[in-house]
Parts: sequence; C-alpha cells; structure tokens
Amino acid sequence: MYYDDIERQCLNMKLKALDMAFSSKAFGSHIGGSFSAMELLATLYNFANISSGDDEQRDRIIISKGHCVLALYTALWQKGFISEDVLNTYETNGTVLNSHAHENKKYAIEFSGGSLGLGLSYATGVALGCKRKGLGSHVYVLVGDGELDEGICWESLMSMANFKLYNITVIVDRNKYQLDGSTTEVMDQYSLEDKFTAFGFDVQAIDGHSIPAIAEALNKNTERPKAIIADTIKAHGISFLENNKKSHQCTLSKKKYEQAVQEIKEAYHVGE
Repeated sequence: MYYDDIERQCLNMKLKALDMAFSSKAFGSHIGGSFSAMELLATLYNFANISSGDDEQRDRIIISKGHCVLALYTALWQKGFISEDVLNTYETNGTVLNSHAHENKKYAIEFSGGSLGLGLSYATGVALGCKRKGLGSHVYVLVGDGELDEGICWESLMSMANFKLYNITVIVDRNKYQLDGSTTEVMDQYSLEDKFTAFGFDVQAIDGHSIPAIAEALNKNTERPKAIIADTIKAHGISFLENNKKSHQCTLSKKKYEQAVQEIKEAYHVGE
C-alpha cells in the first residue's frame, strides 16, 4: 500500500465531492460527515478486498452513517466501481446516487444507509453468516459517534463479541458533532474506548485523518472483534464549516465553493 497514492486519491475525492456538493444546489449535501470520513474511506477502499457483484469471498464495507455519501461515492469512483459519468448524476432526477446510499452490488454499495444504527445490526448478521459459511471475508462497518446514541448499536456490539465475530472491524468516525450539535451536548458518551472494551472489543484510538495511522490500525491482527475509534474533524479542511453543526447538510454558494476548493488545494500543496 502506497500512502502517496492514497493521499492523491483522497485529494481527488475531496475536490470531486465539492463539485458534487456545489452542483446539488438547493438540495444541499452532507458535507460535514463526508469530509470527516475522507481519509478513512480512501484508505479502507485500498485495504479491503472488495468487488462488485455477489462474490461470496469479497470483503464487505457497510456504511452505517449513511450521510457520508460524498466520501463513499468518490472512494468508489477512485477505485473504478463508479464511472465519472454516473458520479455526475448525483442528486439529479433518476439517479442511482442519492443523498443516502441505496444498496447496489453493481457499484459495490453493500447497504442502504440512512436509518442510523441499522448498519451495525446488519453487519452483525453478515459477519455471522460469513463465519458460519467458513468464508475468509472480513466485514468493515463505519458508524458515526452521534449514531451510537441509538440503543440498537449496543445490542449489535454485544452480539459481535458474544458470537465471537473476529471477522468484523467497527470504525467510529468520532467527529464529535451530530445534527443537533456537539455529541457532549446532545448525549455525552464519555469514553467510547472504555465502552467498547467493556463490550469485548480490541480497541484502538487513532488520528482519523492520518492515512498511515488508519492503515496500521486496519492491519492489526486480533482474536476479538476490532474497534477503531478515529478522532476526526467535522468538515475537515473547510475552515468556514469545520466543527459546525450547520455543515451536517448545507449548500455552497459559488464564493464559498471556490474558497473551499482553494483551501483543500493549499492543504495538499497543489500548485506549489
């Protein structure tokens, strides 16, 4: 795995995501939760053995925090599962690329996201099925920290340990914000590390914007279900939206779009 290649893909994802957000006009886009997950998904889609279609031996990436589609679609675009022509139909009439992903094996989309908490329970069933079939597949599921307010999440996590699902990795995008504000204001979760440990997981807390840190965490072998708690920034890299609940879903004016593009390019030293 070459980190420079993933960095380049991540830059391409961010710039394309801004184009998609700007083109969505009055519909708006989930910019905040997508840009907190860009490095996570760029790295994961280079790490996992995914495929389109129904190959039983494929790894499964299940996006439970369904509002990060700008990151999901652009990651699949960079890996060749979604063409640019299809990507450009985002949020247009008749598109297959909606503001919450719909399961579509043709494009390697494993799960219909949007109803928060359900991705974890679905992933539990998928991992259990793979285990009982003796498949070598691994299941990765991405959740938001705000999503963990849902009680079904903790029932699912308890089941993963109970059924000894060592073929599953839960990645928490801990950007510390959700629709109504900061996670500490809405529902203080205190230590997710302690909670996941108590539920029987091997837990790693990492910098969720560091591609080497993400890759190292994904590579760790353990005989327990694995939890990667990724500390991220909502709307990472866009100064006027970072750590702002309004970035959960918002529109971009031409001026703000151009500012965001410039900031992302500067962060990656484009043109220097």
